[in-house]
Amino acid sequence: MSQIITPLPVPSTCGALQVIGTQLSDSEGNPVQLKGISTLGVVWYPEYINKECFAQFKNEWNMNIIRLAMYTAESGGYCTNGDREYLKSLVKNGVEYATELDMYVIIDWHILSDGNPNTCIEEAKAFFEEMSSTYAAHVNVLYEICNEPNGGTTWADIKAYAAEIIPIIRANDPDAVILVGTPNWSQYVDQAAADPITGYDNLMYTLHFYAATHTDSLRSTLSSAVNAGLPVFVSEYGICDASGNGALDINQANQWITLLDSCQISYVMWNLSNRDESSAILKSSCTKTSAFTAGDLNESGLWLYEMLTGKPFF
Repeated sequence: MSQIITPLPVPSTCGALQVIGTQLSDSEGNPVQLKGISTLGVVWYPEYINKECFAQFKNEWNMNIIRLAMYTAESGGYCTNGDREYLKSLVKNGVEYATELDMYVIIDWHILSDGNPNTCIEEAKAFFEEMSSTYAAHVNVLYEICNEPNGGTTWADIKAYAAEIIPIIRANDPDAVILVGTPNWSQYVDQAAADPITGYDNLMYTLHFYAATHTDSLRSTLSSAVNAGLPVFVSEYGICDASGNGALDINQANQWITLLDSCQISYVMWNLSNRDESSAILKSSCTKTSAFTAGDLNESGLWLYEMLTGKPFF
């Protein structure tokens, strides 16, 4: 993939982000595009939340954002049997390292098997009250309030949830960018475009794709939503299939990146781990937590490095 690589925007030069029309912008109103990596569940892979790891991604991989995925259900999840103080400490450590490195960071309330974000809404209220009060003065923190609504969860359900969570964040941080999930594992951005949340600024709506599964049809949905005026943020994507595993589709992945770059839409890849699956950027044999070399990367990691930097990882 041949492209001209320029340094990505960082908080010290861009300041607090804002949403102008469909475009994520800096404090002066200039378009901003964020590109980075998402952790897998922080409770399962806490070792990758370290400053040296994040620094390599910024300095060598041309990233400017880290997404901290904190699962709400599943084993060790915040709303199941997880240690909530420990989980919050992992998120806070991640925010601290990103801040020290002059990077943006997403605090991700990672619903998945719980399906409907209203299932654990009281826990979400308390979590975002604490996080938004803690980071009210930070210009680099974005809040993703519901990762992937699914299982028949409607856009009306999500709007009702957002109507409870957004005011809590806004009471502490009037301007931070808030990312709102969309139905069907954050794919139905057309429904959000037809009935967006009103009354608040600096909201964006998430679209997630996996290139071996989601192709022309979902790209068309994205383009139509943006053309209708919806600000979209791709807070999760992979170049394998929607399971997070399986064969990679590099051709479809490159088509996605071409579209996202043409619209200056931000995108964050899944996932930073050595889990034995094709969406992980590290080989399962890699035991390092920083200072990664080409030999430590699987195909997804090698593709990501080359896509972001314009050169192979030697």
